[in-house]
Amino acid sequence: MSVLLLLALCTLATGCGASYPPQPATIPSPLLSLDCNSSYVLDIASDILQDINRDRNDGYVLSLNRVSDAREHRQGAGLGSLLYFTLDVLETGCHVLSRTPWKNCGVRLFHESVYGQCKAIFYINKEKRIFYLPAYNCTLRPVSRRVVFMTCPDCPSTSPYDLSNPRYMEAATESLAKYNSRSPSKQYSLVKITKTFSQWVFGPAYFVEYLIKESPCTKSQDSSCALESPDSVPVGICHGSKSQSPQHPGKLISVTCSFFNSQAPTPRGENAAVNQRPANPTKVEEPQQQNTAPTNSPTKAVLKGSVQYLPDWGKKPEDSQEKEPVETVPVQLDLTTNPQGEPLDVSFLFLEPMEEKLVVLPFPSKERRSAECPGPAQKDDPRLLPP
Repeated sequence: MSVLLLLALCTLATGCGASYPPQPATIPSPLLSLDCNSSYVLDIASDILQDINRDRNDGYVLSLNRVSDAREHRQGAGLGSLLYFTLDVLETGCHVLSRTPWKNCGVRLFHESVYGQCKAIFYINKEKRIFYLPAYNCTLRPVSRRVVFMTCPDCPSTSPYDLSNPRYMEAATESLAKYNSRSPSKQYSLVKITKTFSQWVFGPAYFVEYLIKESPCTKSQDSSCALESPDSVPVGICHGSKSQSPQHPGKLISVTCSFFNSQAPTPRGENAAVNQRPANPTKVEEPQQQNTAPTNSPTKAVLKGSVQYLPDWGKKPEDSQEKEPVETVPVQLDLTTNPQGEPLDVSFLFLEPMEEKLVVLPFPSKERRSAECPGPAQKDDPRLLPP
């Protein structure tokens, strides 16, 4: 018994003296949550969206529906803050080449709606009056035809990403021919179709939106004038339609065209890297581009981003084994996966010849956003909000 008791006491003594490896301390996140409905956040979101629209040369102007998330990472002394914004957006009827501010563009009718989300990293330095968009990514998709049909079964059917139907090309070319026939001198040619719709009323009707450019031919010249200027660019957008009805023999063609401003798009190259604005960041103004980068600046380049379009989520792919489609709007914007962050050289944004670097963190997940986010939506329709 004494031997067993001695062994038991030794075991307890060993257990009491045992040490466990220390648990790693939780490092608090340096990201500060912001109020998604504050005027400060909404004005910055407006500027971000204006910069995204200005950076694009294809597609339609995006408007702000709501701020879904907003975080701030304060940098070192004199370096300002890096902001991480998630914006829910809606497509408007203005083409990006029009350079129309998004607040001046109306959103599309429900059955034409395209909605989505943008993630953006935005640098703000009020002391140096620097407002700069290093990176963004947006994902858009149309409202599902299944959803539209339940609300408005007679509404035109949209197919914004399938332009292969020859009926749409016929509607574009014949409506443009009608426009050219009414033009006193200038003639225009088709650049590309940007959006299509179809509807059955008293017969098939096809609706198209398409970009046009000015042709070197005039109305007084004969058909031998077929050459087009190689550097010609889109100058406007047309809305055309072609329909047929048993009550009206022949084709019904309609067309309206609007032209872009003559001002060339703001360049986004090496010499236009920073938006210099007034020191008050909440004042919304059109940014003025200034050549502030040194000529030998090492990295002028803008990381920038892209806008991707997804198909109708209600359509099941032919080779899919999935029973029911799932609506998703995935948007990725991870410049780093290092939780400690990675340096981002922004020296070219400063007038002084110095090396300045920011710390970029992985883009925050929405699970930890503040109670003040998301903010209220301009179009508070769950069918127009990302899941």
